Amino acid sequence: MTHPLSLLPVPNALVPQLETPDLLLRGPQVSDLPEFTALHNDPVFYRFLGNKPQTEEEVWRRMLGQLGHWAMFGYGAWSVEEKATGRYIGSVGFFDFQRDLTPSLKGTLEAGWTIAPRLHGRGYATQALQAALAWIEPRFPQARLTCIIDPDNAASLNVARKFGFYEFARTTYHHEPIVLLERARVSPDK
Repeated sequence: MTHPLSLLPVPNALVPQLETPDLLLRGPQVSDLPEFTALHNDPVFYRFLGNKPQTEEEVWRRMLGQLGHWAMFGYGAWSVEEKATGRYIGSVGFFDFQRDLTPSLKGTLEAGWTIAPRLHGRGYATQALQAALAWIEPRFPQARLTCIIDPDNAASLNVARKFGFYEFARTTYHHEPIVLLERARVSPDK
């Protein structure tokens, strides 16, 4: 059955489209909801993202929040689409979630990325994050770039390190251990 909202125009004017050799980074679309919900109900996917599944309603609100970031801040998350299949496979972007964390990440550009587990190991997270960083850094050159990663998520920690993120603290978030990372900036005169 077609979702009734899928007949509405897609608000892509808010979100710039980016491309990599294998991926299209675009604004979230109503048609992403079934795949997005399926991902958030896959234990391999959500084990490092709160370790619990999310309902379609929760996923829908997450999608709306992604677009809301673009409307409020001029940055946010892209839906990641695999060019070969045209399927939604994850997301990448930057956020200001106002997390209740110590040390605080408020006022930073918090990077985040997720890729469907069936596609892990193909370099898609690397491609998506590289494109997103290339877009954000010239637009927000003074911004502090951060991310949080579950300490057991070795693959995401490796992607973060590949792009110059280094650990600056460990804390708990929602009663779970978390690693806080920050991206090292290279001075333009170097």
